[in-house]
Amino acid sequence: MSRVGDPKLVIAERAARELREGEVVNLGIGIPNLIPGFLAADAEVLIHTENGLLGVGPRPGEGELDPDLIDAAKQPVTALPGAAYFDSAESFAMIRGGHVDVAVLGALQVSARGDVANWAVPGRDVLGVGGAMDLVVGARRVIVTMTAVSSSGEPKVVPECTLPLTARAAADTIVTELCVFRVEEGGLVLAELLGGTTLDVVAAATAAPYSVELEP
Repeated sequence: MSRVGDPKLVIAERAARELREGEVVNLGIGIPNLIPGFLAADAEVLIHTENGLLGVGPRPGEGELDPDLIDAAKQPVTALPGAAYFDSAESFAMIRGGHVDVAVLGALQVSARGDVANWAVPGRDVLGVGGAMDLVVGARRVIVTMTAVSSSGEPKVVPECTLPLTARAAADTIVTELCVFRVEEGGLVLAELLGGTTLDVVAAATAAPYSVELEP
């Protein structure tokens, strides 16, 4: 899958490289759902969807569509050999019990200490929180994937969230089309620049304070 010129694909490709062999990973709606297209065919990453499937495979090709197999975004998927099926209650028991290694989800804002706001814009008709509150506190690691600024040009990485919080201090990593931030005890750390981005471009698109420790 080519990622040239599409910020969402840049984000998904980089987020895919955060996933480790053997991890159980829940992918949220939107950019996270693009990640399977960047995983190697033999990647030992188990994709979990909260509507009842562990072992999500790639999007179905021609003649492979099964109307009973969809993910949480109601998009058609396939099931890998050995996949497990379960009901929503069991799915959330897995999440709340700490059996999901990584949650990858989008956000409207992330604060300097990793607070996540991803579910509502006051005064607008936006869907509710869904399973995000459970995922960000139940998963062992949380990766936020989002564009650096909103459609109106406002930074999404902010000193304090002004939108309703999904959870406090939940994010471990933030991946935008410009860079990768790590959320450390002392605050945000700019760890990687993406796609030829410069430090000045990141600074102009980021409202929160951060230090720079670029990873090799």
